[in-house]
Amino acid sequence: MKNIKKFGAVSALSLIIGASAAFAENIKIAFVDPLSGPFATTGTNGAAEWTFAADELVNKAGGVLGGRNFEVVTFDNKMSGKETLIQVQVAIDQGIRFIAQGNSSGIAAAITDAVNKHNKRNPDDRVLFLNYSAVDPALTNEKCNFWHFRFDANADIKMDALTDVMAKDQGLSKVYLIGQDYSFGKAVAAAAERDIAKKRPDVEIVGNELHPIGKVKDFTPYARKIVASGADSVITGNWGSDMVGLGKAIIEAGFEGQIYTYYAASNGITRTFGEDGKGHLNLVHEGKLNPPVSDRASAYIDAFEAKYPDHDISQARIANAVEMLAKAIEVAGTADDVVPIALALEGMEHDSIWGGKVFMRPEDHQAIQDVHIGAHTDENIRHPLDNSAFGLSDDVTVEMASMDSPTTCEMKRP
Repeated sequence: MKNIKKFGAVSALSLIIGASAAFAENIKIAFVDPLSGPFATTGTNGAAEWTFAADELVNKAGGVLGGRNFEVVTFDNKMSGKETLIQVQVAIDQGIRFIAQGNSSGIAAAITDAVNKHNKRNPDDRVLFLNYSAVDPALTNEKCNFWHFRFDANADIKMDALTDVMAKDQGLSKVYLIGQDYSFGKAVAAAAERDIAKKRPDVEIVGNELHPIGKVKDFTPYARKIVASGADSVITGNWGSDMVGLGKAIIEAGFEGQIYTYYAASNGITRTFGEDGKGHLNLVHEGKLNPPVSDRASAYIDAFEAKYPDHDISQARIANAVEMLAKAIEVAGTADDVVPIALALEGMEHDSIWGGKVFMRPEDHQAIQDVHIGAHTDENIRHPLDNSAFGLSDDVTVEMASMDSPTTCEMKRP
């Protein structure tokens, strides 16, 4: 009888310990983006931002659900659609229920389709796709689904803000469009054509071309065509090494006008352009850095750069995504059933660390937020980028950009 009691006590203790361990189990987020190859710099910076946001904004505050921490697990997709689907499946097989990705709208389309199919086949093992940077409008229009949430402003929203600024330039007469040859590059070009025709019908589009993504070693021929066209402004959605190569080639070819961009900052881009980019580069983005909106935002940036001195806060929306996910999990009361988490995200209004609000529009899962137009400069910069003297001076802000923009999304809910 004594042995039985002893065994019972040990068993009870084991159950308590096991229950506590299970209760405190980390909530894992799979980060699936390029960590090798020509776009590795962008991917590794994003991974650092996700990891830091999880630790600084959630874990340090005690986690969620009474003490469960966020854990970011990285998966290298090598910027390959095929490899991405393999890595997403590996993450799902490991029991991870949140997939974060942002580099390449083409890859994002493959993920959202795969997640949708997986969730239909596996109603007890469903996952959510947290899109933090893939901005093809189709993802929240004809390709939308309940399991996909986009925390970045889409290409149409950003182009609307950019062309509002361009339309006020009375000296604007000729624009050249150039971008990467995939869904996002095509979306940028289509939006530019549409918005310029609507806002400044007197402006001529003197060039509209696409180039292979990640494969052009010398952009000089493209730059010479741009200069020869007589364009006074260029619009490009290029990112990573393609942004560096194109922008440097344009400026070195003698172009004296404005270059309007989506991703011409950080990841070595700001430092590479340096003085040459001043007076030329303009970037549409979310998350105001200069002047900073609050002491909290500045402290967050300073702490990130202290921990990751070779990286920047270049994708401010990541902090929003992490905080909004944490709030949704708390509201849902679970980290295992993604349906109530998704329902909590829908319609959420979040006070961003960067100022203003983020509203997750329920009809298409598109985040609506303030959008800024920043100029590459070294003047009055509190938070420079790339360990350089240069950063973005955000002179124009569009509040809650495109809040009432239409969507063709026909959301099917579980």
